[in-house]
Amino acid sequence: MPDSTRSRTPDDTIGARDLTTWHTRFGRWLVGLFAGVARAFRPAARRVVSWSSAHLAFVVFAVVALVVMAALVEGVETVYEGVVGRDGLTVVDQPVLDAAITLRSPGLDAAVTAFTDVGGPVGMPILALVAVALITWRRRRWTPIVLTLIAAAGSLAMTIVGKGFVDRARPPASLAVPPLEVSASFPSGHTLNATVLTTVIVYLVLIETTAAWQRTLAITVGAVFVLAMGLSRVFLGHHWLTDVLAGWLIGLAWALAVITAHRLWLTLRERPAVADSPDGIPQEGAAS
Repeated sequence: MPDSTRSRTPDDTIGARDLTTWHTRFGRWLVGLFAGVARAFRPAARRVVSWSSAHLAFVVFAVVALVVMAALVEGVETVYEGVVGRDGLTVVDQPVLDAAITLRSPGLDAAVTAFTDVGGPVGMPILALVAVALITWRRRRWTPIVLTLIAAAGSLAMTIVGKGFVDRARPPASLAVPPLEVSASFPSGHTLNATVLTTVIVYLVLIETTAAWQRTLAITVGAVFVLAMGLSRVFLGHHWLTDVLAGWLIGLAWALAVITAHRLWLTLRERPAVADSPDGIPQEGAAS
């Protein structure tokens, strides 16, 4: 159980949930593992910069997660190659696009195009910057900026890697709503980046707010935005459905990795006994 006498910080709770308490055996194993890794790297790191175990664990976990995510992107490509037909499409891609085309109208096309631009390479960074700036101003901490920059960098890297690996063609120009895009189709960059940044921002909002209705609203708005962004790409004929599905899955996985890295940092920062114990488990009498 959490130690009720432990001082709280603005970072370490979502409602009544203590983010430094790991309720699963895997979570506790993860804390112990990276606490040990941080201890092993700390002597070498001190020769360059004085980093705590918490900072070292965060960096090591983020790097490992990024490598794993790059492998996941390549794995998704392998699965994709196994399910496409000779024409490079799955059994759902063309029917879903055909259904989307039947829903189009000049007014709806313009509205969806305006919305999808929000998740583009210009719109999404601006939206994320505004949200993170507000959160940073309220909290007077650099954590939101650091987490968002790491999340964005990994998201961009996986988008580039994924498009380079698969090099899938977009839907035919005759079936797409202008303006047309020329980069590779798989995965959907709009969807992947929107999923990553929105998930991290919602996480930061959940930490910031104390009202249950505000947390519910943040989760609902975030989920609707991410789903709508992905579907808008299919509606406009800029991506196949499987491009969007890959963007959702890869983006959510990377966002959760960044959030887990943050929780590790919080745990090792707030509970030094965890970082300093030989097995990563707090000594008797320490916070647990």
